[in-house]
Amino acid sequence: MYKKIVPWLVYEKDKAEDFIEAGIQYEAAGADELYISAETQDHNLSEEFLKAVLELTKQIDIPILINIFAERFEDVKKALYTGAYAVTVKLTDIYEVNTRAGAEAGNKAIKEAVARFGREKLYLEVGDKEDALTVKALASELGVDRLLLVKTGSGNDFNAFSKQFLGGYKKHFIKNESFAGVDNTDLNAFLSEDKIEGLVSVNFGYRDLQRYKNDLKKRGISVNTYESNISFADMKLNSEGLLPVVVQDYKTKDVLMVAYMNEEAFSLTVSTGRMTYYSRSRKKLWIKGETSGHFQYIKVLTLDCDKDTLLAKVRQVGPACHTGSQSCFFEEVITRPYNDTNPLTVLQDVFGIIRDRKEHPKEGSYTNYLFTKGIDKILKKCGEEAAEIIIAAKNPDTSELKYEISDFLYHMMVLMAQCGLSWEEVTKELVHRK
Repeated sequence: MYKKIVPWLVYEKDKAEDFIEAGIQYEAAGADELYISAETQDHNLSEEFLKAVLELTKQIDIPILINIFAERFEDVKKALYTGAYAVTVKLTDIYEVNTRAGAEAGNKAIKEAVARFGREKLYLEVGDKEDALTVKALASELGVDRLLLVKTGSGNDFNAFSKQFLGGYKKHFIKNESFAGVDNTDLNAFLSEDKIEGLVSVNFGYRDLQRYKNDLKKRGISVNTYESNISFADMKLNSEGLLPVVVQDYKTKDVLMVAYMNEEAFSLTVSTGRMTYYSRSRKKLWIKGETSGHFQYIKVLTLDCDKDTLLAKVRQVGPACHTGSQSCFFEEVITRPYNDTNPLTVLQDVFGIIRDRKEHPKEGSYTNYLFTKGIDKILKKCGEEAAEIIIAAKNPDTSELKYEISDFLYHMMVLMAQCGLSWEEVTKELVHRK
């Protein structure tokens, strides 16, 4: 299993947009996860922080590990409900809670969270000055078997640090505040340990992530870099010595554009993670988005059966077309009506209509009637439709069941729109439960 390179983002008051943009940039640059914190015990700032995290999880796909000050079980629950896959709680914060709120208050919050969400959702964050035996006893009491080890000193003795804490725990991250490069023998040895998941640092730069990863790989550390399973020499080029590339949005599946690569463009694409092409008209390489900022970042590269065309599924920043259109394919030549029964497409389309009704009410619309009546009416209808599903399911004929499920899904989407919830948020939560 590869070791994760995890940038550390600190939220600052009134800088939610910068925080979200930084997270998006790190994902695009190849971060495996994000570690995020607000470094505060202030309740109002924590609420603001969690709102920013919720918005960030809507816009990125990589996992988020969130550090919080947990005084109550509710603090952990709110943090996980942002979409973060796990929470870290500092050992020193637990001591602080116990001092402020009474004996073992912090312990109680963590125990409740472990019981409710499972051990895999909690990390205990421990500094390099803590006593290993004390930490082990507390972790056992809390039911936590994952540590985030914080090396705060500037010394290089990672081995001495690791020997204290590697035993008795399932997984670890190392958070090193002074990390500035990979030319550290002890750090490399530490990352080679099986239980170490990866390295967290505040000092990773957007454009340096791939360089860090490539350097670690050269030093024998398994990391998640872009690497082609097929040599460019084994691909079949066209009469111009180029490989056609069909570019597709990895989420919407929309075809965005068609371009071409020579071997150099392909190599740069693989090494940087950004789509690079060869311009036939200008006879030179070009990085998509280099002048406009509308970069394309690799998600998947697939070669067709004849090995003469590449399909690139990408994260597209901004529009793909120079005209400002999201896709270069917008001139309809022939159109024939058809029914699209793709479940995701249908649910998104219906949900889009429901949200449009909420924003632009239409006289006589049943959907607007529900919105006008409010949350209680919508909840009542959801409950009624759920009961109808139960009744219909007892009938051997499933034709009635499909109608009741359709009714329930419609009312559920009205509820989602009323509460400001999107399908992306729901499906991400399902992904986290795999």
